[in-house]
Amino acid sequence: MATTQSQAPKSIRNVGSEAMIGLDAHARSAAGKGEARRLRASGRVPAVAYGKGLAATLLSVAPKDILSILKSERGRNSVIQMDVEAGTKLLVMIRDYSYHPVLRALEHVDFIQVKLDQPVDVDVPLVPLGKPVGVTTGGIIRQVYRTIPVRCVPDKIPLKLEIDISHLKLNEHVSTQDLKLPDGVSVRLPPEQTIVAVVAPEKEREETPVEGAAAVPGAAAAPGAAGAAAGAAEPGKDGKGGAAPAAAAAKEGKKK
Repeated sequence: MATTQSQAPKSIRNVGSEAMIGLDAHARSAAGKGEARRLRASGRVPAVAYGKGLAATLLSVAPKDILSILKSERGRNSVIQMDVEAGTKLLVMIRDYSYHPVLRALEHVDFIQVKLDQPVDVDVPLVPLGKPVGVTTGGIIRQVYRTIPVRCVPDKIPLKLEIDISHLKLNEHVSTQDLKLPDGVSVRLPPEQTIVAVVAPEKEREETPVEGAAAVPGAAAAPGAAGAAAGAAEPGKDGKGGAAPAAAAAKEGKKK
């Protein structure tokens, strides 16, 4: 018997390219905590859409639809064609969302309007490929960036960025300028920025203390110095005992 894969909710649809999906939303006129509670009780959550040419528009969406998008391959980088009641269509992306602090249920969603001819700034996962030569000689991989900030038009957002690191020896790295970017995609980092490196393990990189080296501020005092300090404070146990007998002797001399 053939098994069927789990499908996205019916209110989510593929629209045009694989990078764009459809989502049903409802317009709302009321705001406030009371309205938010009413929406959540009915199985929906409050949302708002806004942008440079779009005033804040109050909406409600099904939380399962948003969670399905967030868990998808593109996640927050999904471009959404939103169908609102009365035939209104909005092209948006998820800007922000919040969960209940205890129940961890979705509570609110913010959408930002986008246009296919205007670039957007997003973060794309970075995937290193291959086993570096330096790892076979004892090095470890240090991935400085798990995601790469890029700029491109919405329907050109790459699913991920891959980079070959198999040639890296110990203490070598790859930088932003080594990335092979799709057409129309630029990275919002300096060209020489290190993104993945092969380094020595921390234990091997620690310097061995040299005998006779100068003391560092805050370091423990040497045994001899500690003994001298203890001897100076011994008579009174509190640092004042040595001065008290001398003062008393001087006073007796004046009386005589």
